[in-house]
Amino acid sequence: MDDRAERARRLEQEARGLIREGRLDAAEARLREALQLEPTAGRLHDVATVRMLAGDPAAAEPDLRQALAAADHPRIRASLGLSLLAQGRLADGFALYDAWREIPDNPVRPAPDLGAPLWAGEDLAGKHVLVWGEEGFGDQIMYARFAPLLRDAGAEVIWVCDPSLERLVREGLGLPAVAGKGKLQIAGLDYVAPTSRLPVVFLQRLASPPAAPYLAPPRPNLVDGLSVGVVAQGNPQHHNDHHRSLPAAAAAELLALPGAVSLTPDVTGARDFWDTAGIIMGLDLVITVDTSVAHLAGALGKPVWLLLPAVGCDWRWGRGRSDSAWYPSMRLFRQAAPGDWAGVLAQVRTALAAR
Repeated sequence: MDDRAERARRLEQEARGLIREGRLDAAEARLREALQLEPTAGRLHDVATVRMLAGDPAAAEPDLRQALAAADHPRIRASLGLSLLAQGRLADGFALYDAWREIPDNPVRPAPDLGAPLWAGEDLAGKHVLVWGEEGFGDQIMYARFAPLLRDAGAEVIWVCDPSLERLVREGLGLPAVAGKGKLQIAGLDYVAPTSRLPVVFLQRLASPPAAPYLAPPRPNLVDGLSVGVVAQGNPQHHNDHHRSLPAAAAAELLALPGAVSLTPDVTGARDFWDTAGIIMGLDLVITVDTSVAHLAGALGKPVWLLLPAVGCDWRWGRGRSDSAWYPSMRLFRQAAPGDWAGVLAQVRTALAAR
């Protein structure tokens, strides 16, 4: 390996450490220097990824298009799709993002081979369609708004999902649901429609996604003295959890609010998302980090305040806005700088005082 290539590798390693620390400008500088030393499509992609982490998808787009012109790789196509989605260009964004299924080492399992093709928009009258829950629970709840459209198009629909979502799908959406994982044998299927494929197809036809709320609410589970539900941490296995979850002191500050209760199942005793939905319906407000409960509250039409990190903020929350295009009952509170949860909590206290 020559000196330029070795120097480029060291710069990449330094950039990875800086990204973990949230020092994105410094990380981008290292990656651009590596790119000058040894230009590759992969490095262009990495530079664009840092811009996405910093919340600037428009700046990432030219580098991703250049990288894609140099190497048509599904990871680059998917990243370009995320850039477009974050800019609100949903139809083109979802079409490109669907390339994530082709990434060999993707940690998210796509739908297994169930003996039927993936639905790509074919006529559904009289057809049998299996909806397969895919990506995280929050993604599945968000994309659930599209599933009744399959039934409306004349399909017989069955949703195979994690047990924690089964009652939510059956009671909240009114669709047949079975709990299942792994390889299934279901006879007579015409198509498989993974939840992440639904917006890919439907947003080629619709001007905008179906509006929230779209879950039929359960009977409220009222508890005297409790009015604010709190979720301070997400799944620790999530790739951006160290940025999106609250540190212990900030979490304790939220839970110390008058009438606050943690919405984690170990505190509430909820058996599944349908139980949690009932608890949410008995509250005045949900305050949460970017995890599945935010989608659940929004899909129910409950007031929900979402606390967002400066690093790695998810594409679906856009950039700079305090409202959500996906959930009208949602309000967004954003970090002004990486790690600035104190500033976010100050915004929350001010907003609570104004209620």
